[in-house]
Amino acid sequence: MTTVLEVSNLNVSFRQDGAETHAVRGVSFYVNKGETVAIVGESGSGKSVTALSTVSLLGDSARVTGSITYLGAEMIGASEKELRRVRGNDISFIFQEPMTSLNPLHTLEKQLSESIMLHQGLEGAAVRDKIIELMHQVGINDPETRLGAYPHQLSGGQRQRVMIAMALANGPELLIADEPTTALDVTIQAQILELLAELKRDKGLSMLFITHDLGIVRKIADRVCVMKDGQIVEHGPTAEIFGNPQHAYTKMLLGAESTGVPAPVPEDAKEIVRTDKLRIWFPIQRGLLKRTVGHVKAVNAASLAVRQGETVGIVGESGSGKTTLALAIMRLIASQGPIVFMGRDVQGLQGRDMRPLRSAMQIVFQDPYGSLSPRMTVEEIIAEGLTIHGTRDGQDKRTMVAGIMAEVGLDPATMHRYPHEFSGGQRQRIAIARAMILRPILVVLDEPTSALDMTVQVQIVQLLRDLQQRYQLAYLFISHDLKVVRALSHKVMVMKQGDVVEQGEAAQVFERPRTDYTRALLAAALDHTTDA
Repeated sequence: MTTVLEVSNLNVSFRQDGAETHAVRGVSFYVNKGETVAIVGESGSGKSVTALSTVSLLGDSARVTGSITYLGAEMIGASEKELRRVRGNDISFIFQEPMTSLNPLHTLEKQLSESIMLHQGLEGAAVRDKIIELMHQVGINDPETRLGAYPHQLSGGQRQRVMIAMALANGPELLIADEPTTALDVTIQAQILELLAELKRDKGLSMLFITHDLGIVRKIADRVCVMKDGQIVEHGPTAEIFGNPQHAYTKMLLGAESTGVPAPVPEDAKEIVRTDKLRIWFPIQRGLLKRTVGHVKAVNAASLAVRQGETVGIVGESGSGKTTLALAIMRLIASQGPIVFMGRDVQGLQGRDMRPLRSAMQIVFQDPYGSLSPRMTVEEIIAEGLTIHGTRDGQDKRTMVAGIMAEVGLDPATMHRYPHEFSGGQRQRIAIARAMILRPILVVLDEPTSALDMTVQVQIVQLLRDLQQRYQLAYLFISHDLKVVRALSHKVMVMKQGDVVEQGEAAQVFERPRTDYTRALLAAALDHTTDA
């Protein structure tokens, strides 16, 4: 069998401010023709650094030793000309977040044409025909009408399909997929995995698949390498690793799962927020006079109620209106219909009248990388709300920051550091601390665990449960991970294309779903965690 990629005794270190950090140590593995090898492990284990090393994408601060051969040719120390020939042509990458990988200023046609023109020398109509063929291959409907679109005009699943089309443009031998489905909901995730499986089968692709999601590994990989602290601690056929793991770390990864149910809500718990047939339509305006010619119906007639100490989970595919609904409830976007917060309809309130209520409603976003300012220390980030809303009882800001950091499991002695000096899980704890320091009554949690490893995810779920119990917080929890939704939610609302198709007690929705759409979501989630 032909070995496409062979990595032998790979060592990678980074030099910064006179200190050297060893990211990868003595890593060896291989990928054969038509085979999928998965590298799994927690954030910081060295997975992505290993992948980027294959074609020297680590930058000047990296020191790389060992051997990496592609079809027998050595990549470490190869000339820039040889590396340019291999990159994007023989070895292609699909990255985790297409919004950061795609240029927001260029159309899809321009971005897809660059690599084709560079490596194949095609021009004009030939390039356009090739792009349309690629878009058909990856399942983008009516590609001719999409060529002039920009990345922000596509859904998350469509953007990831564009990334796959770019990766396939020059018929690569090896596809390196670095967390390509992490930010996608379960149904879109299933479609992307099926697409990759088809491409592997039809084109004989070899794949190096990097992920922290073991459900995906079980479904897609032939062999698995488990990484911890820059080293491979266990490797072997997928069935063997899952059926009879030997290393304690592998056993810990396989056992990490958000389970249990939240504490019951007292019967006399007061209502925190309620909506009644809330509607969020965005006008489509055209012409010089910007006349409204139609509407994007993001949310139609959504009614919900959240009580003190209660979590309402909102689930549905990308574009179903989950986040839009939550932002409207927070009065961050315009909507129509009553929003009753603490017994008061806040729908018509303007900036000055809303400001006193802002501290009582807070939000934690999905991406702790993007929601924390890289130019501010952790102390400044967490204390920012106090600067606007003031402290309670004349308390010292630094004392309050230290207290909330300790409460969310962070060392107060690190408050002088910047976000990039923390792991993904720690950054999410910083985001939670920033919201909680104002002692809110309602907290919107928008996919707060989707970008995290399974082990860290379990910790964050437990932290959110503890904080809810301690302060009787009301949560609106938005997620595509149905296991996490079940572990945190008392009630569940299912949305599809702006409509609420089902809602009720969490146990009832999960065990006795009433609609075909809910059953399809649950089936996709179940298939995601079982063997293909």
